[in-house]
Amino acid sequence: MIRLFIVEDHEVVRRGIVALLSNDPEIEVVGEAGGVKEALERFGLVEADVALLDVRLGDGDGISLCRDLRSMAPELRCVMLTSFSDDEALFSAIMAGASGYLLKKIKVDELVNSIKRIAAGESLIDPGLTTKLLERLREGTDDPLASLTEQERKIFDLIVEGKTNREIAAEVYLAEKTVKNYVSNLLAKLGVRHRSEAAALGARLAERKRFDHEQL
Repeated sequence: MIRLFIVEDHEVVRRGIVALLSNDPEIEVVGEAGGVKEALERFGLVEADVALLDVRLGDGDGISLCRDLRSMAPELRCVMLTSFSDDEALFSAIMAGASGYLLKKIKVDELVNSIKRIAAGESLIDPGLTTKLLERLREGTDDPLASLTEQERKIFDLIVEGKTNREIAAEVYLAEKTVKNYVSNLLAKLGVRHRSEAAALGARLAERKRFDHEQL
């Protein structure tokens, strides 16, 4: 059973999605919300495998929400649903760790199938957007992690996994204060201010690697 959490600010649309997806015996809608604030409040009360998020919400955006929800539950698979073919939003969604980016014109059976595939570990992007994404991912070929030491790369990978400084310290056998210093240094080297931005960069690099592999 796939446990699904839905965030859509138009109530009629949300109710329709909930009703349609609830008809599938393999999908259980465990929660729903109409905006970012409500989603953050309700998400912690349920256990979800997949979150279906509208990109544009009344009190924020689904891409930032994707990043926040995945920081709460790193194993969560997020699917972005939008009415617009927006290159920047697509790229930002992938960097935020989204596993799928689908247009709302998608048919119901295709949406159901996409959710099941994403729950199974696949990453899906609307075919019409794939070429544009590949172009953006291939814009730069330099390794942004080249300046990191071996230890910093290890800590970077753990940040991408959503680990806290305390958890990282236990993993690499260092004091939490030492890990904090490592994190500050690697963030400076990467030119980002927050660990969430570093995690987004890691998601982008993983996606680039996956696409490069698929094109071989």
